[in-house]
Parts: sequence; C-alpha cells; structure tokens
Amino acid sequence: MMAQDPSISDHPSHAGEEVSGSDPFETDSGLGARLHHLVADSGDIVEYLDFLTRTAVEVIGSYGGDVFCGITLLRPRRAATVSSSNDLAQRMDEAQYGFDDGPCLTAAREAREVYIEDVDDLPPSSGYRKAMEDFGVRSVLASPILLPGDSASALNLYSTAADAFPPRDRDVARRFAEEASKSMQIAVRIAELTDTGADLRAAMEGRHIIDTAVGVIMSQNHCSQEEAFAILRKASNSRNIKLRDLAQTIIDGMINHSPGNPNTPT
Repeated sequence: MMAQDPSISDHPSHAGEEVSGSDPFETDSGLGARLHHLVADSGDIVEYLDFLTRTAVEVIGSYGGDVFCGITLLRPRRAATVSSSNDLAQRMDEAQYGFDDGPCLTAAREAREVYIEDVDDLPPSSGYRKAMEDFGVRSVLASPILLPGDSASALNLYSTAADAFPPRDRDVARRFAEEASKSMQIAVRIAELTDTGADLRAAMEGRHIIDTAVGVIMSQNHCSQEEAFAILRKASNSRNIKLRDLAQTIIDGMINHSPGNPNTPT
C-alpha cells in the first residue's frame, strides 16, 4: 500500500482541529462565509466544488510552483474525480485509480493526511512515481474529506515544485476538506438512494432538484429529512420513475400551485 512507504509523510485526521498561523478562512474577506453562501445560493454541488478547487489553488498555490487540485469520491466498487481545477489534476487522480493505490486513495480510505514531499523519495520501481514524473508533478498532498457510510473522499493537491506544501498550507487544505465535507454529505446520501450504477457527477448535479423535493415532502407530511427521502424513494420504485424525474414533477406541481397534486408521494 502507498501509505506503508516510509518516504511518505502521513498525519492522522483531526476533525475540527484548529488551524495555526494565518488563516485565509478568517483573513481573506471571510472566505469561509463566501463558500457557505455559494453552496446555499446555487444549490448546485458541482458548481460549488469546482469553485472550491479553484479557490484552493489560488490560496495554497501562492508560494511558488504550479498547483492543481482535484476531489476524489470513493463508493463501493467505484472511484471518480467529481471536481478538478484543471485536466492535469484529473489525470493525476485517474492514474491512482489505475494503480488502485496512491495518496488520494490512501487518504480517503484511511481518513488521514498523506504528503509526498518529493517524487524522488519514492522507490524507482513505483508505478505512481513514473506517472508523477510523466506529468511533471513533484509533490502531492491529500487531505481526507470525512463522509458517512461506505463513501470516502479526499482533497488532492499537486505541485510542480518539491516540498510545495509547508505546515501552513496543510492546515489550510484541511479547512478546505472540512468545507467540502459539509456540502458533499447530502449529495452522497442522494447517490446512495439512486441507482448505484448512476454516474456520480450526474447524481451530484441533481442534488438541488432532489433536495428541494424532499423539502416539499417534509412540509406536506410533517416528517424528518430521512423519512422524506424514504417516501420519495418508495414512490420512485413503485411507479418505476427515476428519482430525479419524480422530484422534478413534485417541484413543478408546487410551482404550478396544483392543490392535491397527484404526483406528490404520500
């Protein structure tokens, strides 16, 4: 396993760990608040994560070398990059999926930070070392994104410079991972309720539609979010209608002010 290589620094994940030194989430015009407002206003988890990866590159990549960022999501029998700052970040993620090993997979699976300070520290026989060299990547930082259930995730940062992520940047990366965790939990729950073969990115793009329909069901049935999900899923199965399509029908019925809308599951 990649994590067993002594040349790789790894650190346990500490939920809610306080960040030391300059914190852009506090000093950069309220970065944390801006991220919160974006996910609340847009309702589109993919748009939010794309903004988060680009912002992470801007904040963390200010000390020299080119930096790229991707977010890996692992579900049973499947791994995918659900957001990336550019194509290189996605290709570096996908190289690890091909080996079924690498810092982002280790960080996600074992819920701990993994840092490759310099590609030269990896064994010459390492397939992942060759992939890093081929793409001109010298250092990699992977921070776990904590999710419920069988899903796992990681925020992956790549740099063309060696030892590009000092302690301050690793602390900031953890903060970005925490922000991603907050927004991804609902999307992951939706993906679990949909067909397991569905594309992860498509499932996440439909988050705002299903989430809105769940809110309608909660209001009409005076039930919890979990109960509303169960009602929607049961209606989807019994009527042989895709979850997202049924959710859209419910929303359309609400917008059209149709009293006793027959498409609203009860």
